[in-house]
Amino acid sequence: MNESSTAKMQVNQLDFYYDTFHALKGINMEIRDREVTALIGPSGCGKSTFLRCLNRMNDTIPGTRLEGQLLMDGEDIYSEAFDQVELRRRVGMVFQKPNPFPQSLFDNVAFGSRVLRLDKNQLALRERVERSLRQASLWNEVKDLLDENAMNLSLGEQQRLCIARTLAVEPDVILMDEPCSALDPVATLKIEDLMRDLTERYTIVIVTHNMQQAARVSDRTGLFWLGELVEFGDTPQIFTRPKQQRTEDYITGRLG
Repeated sequence: MNESSTAKMQVNQLDFYYDTFHALKGINMEIRDREVTALIGPSGCGKSTFLRCLNRMNDTIPGTRLEGQLLMDGEDIYSEAFDQVELRRRVGMVFQKPNPFPQSLFDNVAFGSRVLRLDKNQLALRERVERSLRQASLWNEVKDLLDENAMNLSLGEQQRLCIARTLAVEPDVILMDEPCSALDPVATLKIEDLMRDLTERYTIVIVTHNMQQAARVSDRTGLFWLGELVEFGDTPQIFTRPKQQRTEDYITGRLG
């Protein structure tokens, strides 16, 4: 844990609705810069809904409504003045199942840069692709396969490719929605090691059903339950000295 971390994102009294259904209720959370924040809790408790609030992905769902305040570097990302395209660049997302595009490895990683026109020439683009693959701990495995179809990779390699694709547009925050749920134990450990390495430069928020994973990789952990944030704090405290009985019951398996 980085004791000098400051807040990268600040969530103040956030309520979220699907039509009349009150999905998130009065959420307050400080997401610290260059740390891993884990969100745990049973299925349907609001973890993924909350994660999608952090980059406004819920905006694409008709009938949704958000109340409260969500700041990134002190700016309200739900204000009319905040550029949503810039938000999606700065807050990248890695999904539960690897979702590489059915094209070459190179084109997968280069996709965002081409769309946003981040590189002046092909050399700069190639340097960006290599840098992103190195950051995702995938370069040594695929450096001679950049023209191959990404769908030929193993699931674990595909997920690291998707992480490289996210890193290529130089985000500030990376959201991960159960990124290891489709992977075997060996691939899962590679992703976990990668998350710890990435906190040298990035802020990570991960949704996971795997409490051991949350304990291994995160600096802070929050337990969601029926749309409420039951408890949020430093991970060792949450797992060894929880303040709420519901947290202790969930972690020990007596609840959920």
